[in-house]
Amino acid sequence: MIFVGDGALLRRAVLHAAEQGHPVDLVCSENPQDATVGEAPHLHLPTPVDVNAHADALAHASSDGIVWSLNNRRIFRAPLLARGLRILNVHNGLLPRHRGLPSVAVLFALLNGEHEYGATLHEVDAGIDTGRVLAEHRFPIAPDARHFQVMLRGVRACQTLFEETLPAIAAGTPLPSPPAPAGPQAYYGTRALARLASHHNHPAYLRATDLGPFATHAPELAAAITTAGPAARTH
Repeated sequence: MIFVGDGALLRRAVLHAAEQGHPVDLVCSENPQDATVGEAPHLHLPTPVDVNAHADALAHASSDGIVWSLNNRRIFRAPLLARGLRILNVHNGLLPRHRGLPSVAVLFALLNGEHEYGATLHEVDAGIDTGRVLAEHRFPIAPDARHFQVMLRGVRACQTLFEETLPAIAAGTPLPSPPAPAGPQAYYGTRALARLASHHNHPAYLRATDLGPFATHAPELAAAITTAGPAARTH
């Protein structure tokens, strides 16, 4: 198995896979320490570096044809998608409702008054979070939930979903049919932050913009909130 991503979620997944006896062929991330937990080879991939430029290296390293993407902002495209690898992404959010950046999706989930959030395992195709959904882990959003609380539960749901589905993925056995797709479809990238100013008077604005410890992990969102924040607090 190959792992692509960054941070604690990636490290926990690598460690769990290794502890369960699965091969960890390569870890692709910015921090070389991400590979030490599984004692695996490491491919240094700072975020601006295109993972697809290393398609041959990934295909050569893979012993089982499986690539896991966790907490990963890199986009898989050609030629990597044509190498015969099964690329699976564990997405922080329910698809197709929460496509894009999880931090922005959580922001608008709270502003839109949504009642549930979760994590999704899906196959990776040429789109962004558009591949076939294989499994989900859902949880309710509390009426007083703050942004960082939903994000944290989302990260935990990603880890749970990975651990629950790993045996079947490794064995090549089908997973149970997932529930009906979470809809309607929406995409939350950095361009969606241009709409933040229109929500200054929203009663959930302060909760939806309370990033807590996740502020350092969502710089675009933090910057947008810093710009819009003072105006929001004058109403």
